Amino acid sequence: MADTKKEDLKPITRRYFLEAIGGGAIGIAGTGSIVLTAQFLSPNVLREPPSKFKAGSVEDFPAGSVTLNKEQKVFIIRHNEGYFYTVSAVCTHLGCIANWKSEEGLIACPCHGSKFDREGRLIEGPAPRPLQRFSMTMDDQGQLIVDKGVVVGEEVFLKV
Repeated sequence: MADTKKEDLKPITRRYFLEAIGGGAIGIAGTGSIVLTAQFLSPNVLREPPSKFKAGSVEDFPAGSVTLNKEQKVFIIRHNEGYFYTVSAVCTHLGCIANWKSEEGLIACPCHGSKFDREGRLIEGPAPRPLQRFSMTMDDQGQLIVDKGVVVGEEVFLKV
């Protein structure tokens, strides 16, 4: 009986082995191409925060403050006289997020050293232009509304 079992087991031939390897490689390549094609045909959705947002109430910002909203990448600035304006925190050189340096009284880019005053005007560095200023309004409940879709000039501010 032991002899019949040995006879039933045939050794794997070279042809069968190469066919199995080739078939597996074709199957893997076909599956990969289907996955890549499906990814290419599916839409690439970029999730960005809305361009219009509520920044907070007037009381949240003391006079003379410069507040960074990290999620929206803007500085909300309340001047000592009480008026507000919003300056982009994205450096115009290569898009790094700038920081407020309170001891120096300026906005500084940590990447390449561009410096801006609190109004967003370029003081020094490789940045080609000043920081953008965005529209700011106040709703009926006293909430400050910033619209990053509307770029305004240096002379525009919100008097409270």
